[in-house]
Order: sequence, then structure tokens, then C-alpha cells
Amino acid sequence: MREHAIKEILKDDLSLDGKMIDKVISKLINNANVHEQLQCISNAKQKIMQEATIYKEKEEFKEAHFMIKNANSKQAYEFVFDMEKFPNITIKSISNLENIGLTFENNVIKGIPAISNTFDLDIAFFHVNDEKNIDIKTVQLFVNADPKDLWKNIPSPENAIFYKPEESSHKGIFLDKKIVIASKRGRSHAHEATFRDDDFAVDQLPAEWNIISVSDGAGSAKMARYGSQLSTQSINDFFKNEEVLNEIEKNAILIYNPSEETSKEIETEAKQNIIRLLYKGVLNVYHLLNETAKEHSFSIKDLHATLIFTLVKKFDFGYIILGFGVGDCPINVINPEFSEVKLLNQMDVGEFGGGTRFITMKEIFNDQISSRFGINCVKDFSKLILMTDGIYDPKFVTENKLENLESWKSFFHDLDGNNEDGMKVDFENDETIDQQLLEWTDFWSKGNHDDRTLAIIY
Repeated sequence: MREHAIKEILKDDLSLDGKMIDKVISKLINNANVHEQLQCISNAKQKIMQEATIYKEKEEFKEAHFMIKNANSKQAYEFVFDMEKFPNITIKSISNLENIGLTFENNVIKGIPAISNTFDLDIAFFHVNDEKNIDIKTVQLFVNADPKDLWKNIPSPENAIFYKPEESSHKGIFLDKKIVIASKRGRSHAHEATFRDDDFAVDQLPAEWNIISVSDGAGSAKMARYGSQLSTQSINDFFKNEEVLNEIEKNAILIYNPSEETSKEIETEAKQNIIRLLYKGVLNVYHLLNETAKEHSFSIKDLHATLIFTLVKKFDFGYIILGFGVGDCPINVINPEFSEVKLLNQMDVGEFGGGTRFITMKEIFNDQISSRFGINCVKDFSKLILMTDGIYDPKFVTENKLENLESWKSFFHDLDGNNEDGMKVDFENDETIDQQLLEWTDFWSKGNHDDRTLAIIY
């Protein structure tokens, strides 16, 4: 090996014939100084090869294409660097992550990006055999925008006629139960600085009756915000009349707690009497809306709004739940075991479709209006729910799912925090339940950006 090394060194610099080169090499082989120099050359070669290997592996890492998966703004993110092909490379740090809301540790980028953009990430790395020399590799991370952030949230003009806040909520007592309500302006309205057209009203009435009403103003009606407000307030106000409530109660007892002398004819008449009294309340709403339109010199169509309400009282034999509905907003009751759900009102969808109906339409006051009233009695219930289509459309999609128990289980599973926002409405520790429900109603659903109102008696 030593002889070969000497030949390699001499071959290009000395012109010697075969015999002469052999003699020179034999002398050099036994020369201690030459031996020492050959060892130095061998060591130098090894060092050069080591350095070359380091540079090669670092350059291979630098040129490697890492598919850094895209992140989504405001959603948990994690990316693991696959370093199996680079066992001698160590990533020390990655700059620019802090500004995004991410961290790096043990070859993992993770966190929740706060902003969206395309970011250059500077990866500082070293070779395990050359830890002092840090190199930089730049990669790109794309953070998709949160779809919510693409929608503007422009306040509605406070100096406008019939101004109302962008959102409203309520929590309180409803009979021997509790009630929570949240109403939020939809993104489509917020984007255009228009008003929340939904509204609600809840009241404790004389003789231990309670009422909750919900209304969805038509987006095409320029004064719909006031139409929904007037509808809910006026129907509640009508039933603050104790004489009306006493008459309703007298007839309800004939139906659900009859004496032996109560005939089927009397029960039928009692139902008709209740519907007549409920009808008076609904007709009163229509007249008030009509008079308001005339007073302000605009069409009643400008006040177009749906209306649902439930008038409820607890008796020894159960809860009397009376109701009415016009439009596409549902009223549902769920039994205590959460094993049965019932839709309590006729909705103007499906077989009743052919155009949305509003409380402002005179044509709803026809021979079929009695089908819009509900008279029910339940021993007990776990939830009584009213909502506008801003909730119903994204969460139930079709009317038949409103009486599908699994759909309701999924709905309350969602309310329990099992959603992409992790937003929970806590019906047990309910000190801030109204705010929780208000925040929950801000959920994202592609293509569903209407006002949202949800009332739950629990």
C-alpha cells in the first residue's frame, strides 16, 4: 500500500525508467521521514473525505423538497419532518413561526395559526459531525384564511329608523324550568351593514302562564327588522290579558283534565274555543302591523316576517303547550328520556311550500288557518326548542329531520362542544349560558349566512 502511494505521487513528476523507479521507491519506502509524510497525506485525505461527506449530506438536505402541508387559520395544525433519509442532520430551530402562532420542537411544527398568508420559514440545521456550522434552508408554509375572516362585519347604522342591536340574548326562568335565547345577525347582513331581521320576546304572564315568541323578518322587506320585533312583542302583549288566559285555561282543563260529565262534544268545542282565542291574538298582530305600515306610509309587505310562539303552563296533570306557526321556523319538544321528539307546528315548507308565508299576509287568515295552531299536553319534557331557519337550515337541512331523534342527538352533541370551534353550551353550569349560546350561533356553515335565533327551554 505504501509502495502504491509513492508511485501515485511520483508518476506525474519524475521521468524514470522501470529499473530506476524501482530503486527510488525502495529507498523511499525505508525512509522514516517519507513514511511520516505518507501518514500525513492519508490523514489529510480522510479529513477531506469526511468534510466532503458533511457538505454532501448538508446539500442533499438543503435541496430536498419537503411537502409542508397547508395550515388553516384558527385551526389546530401539526406537521412532522420525516428525517429518516437524513440521519446525520439535526434541525436546530425554525424562525418566523412565532409570528404565525406556531412552535417547533423535536422535528414537529404545531400550534394554531392566528393569521393567513404565505410564509417563508428559515430552517436552521447542522450536521451531527459539524455542530458549530449552522446552515439555513428556506421553505414555504401556506396558511389558508378562515372563511369567517373573508366576511366583513360592518355595524348597521345606529341613526336609522327602527334600529336594533346586531345581537341579543336572554337567560331566565320559564315556569319551573329555565330558558336561554340567542339571536345573532347573519354574515350576509353584517357584510352589507344591514340589520338583524330576527327577533324574539319572552314573558311571564298572569296566572302562571309563560310565552316565548320568535320571528324571522324577510330579507327582501326593507323594514323586516321592525316587523319581527312588532310581531313578537305584540303577540306576547296580547296574552298578558288575564281574562283571555283564564278562558284558555278553562277550556284546556276540559280537554286534558275532564270530569266524568265532559263529553267528546264538549272537548271538541273546548279545542275550538282555544283556537279562537289564539286566532284573536294572531289577528291582532296582523292588524297592528297593517296600522304601523299605514302610519309610516309604507306597504305592509315591508314588514314581512314569520312568527312562531308557544304559550305554556304547568298543571298537576302536565304541561299545556299551545302554539302557532307561520313560515319556516320550527317548534319542537323532546321528552324527559330524550327518546322521542315531536314537531309542534305546521311549517311552510315541503307539502305546505310554494312560497314563504308571513304573518303580514292577509291570505293566511283563511279556512285552513286552524291547522297552524297546536294544542298539546305532555307530562314533562327535557327540552322545548324554537328556532329560525338560520339554525334549522344548516343543522337539520330538511323538515323530516326535525322529528328524527338521531338528528336531535347530533344537534345537542354539537351544542355540547363537539364542533370545529369547540364551542360548548353548558346546561348544567349555566351562569353564562346566554353568552355561550350567542357565541355558538357564530358557527361556520358554507352557504348558510342568515340571521340565527335559537330558544331552548330546559
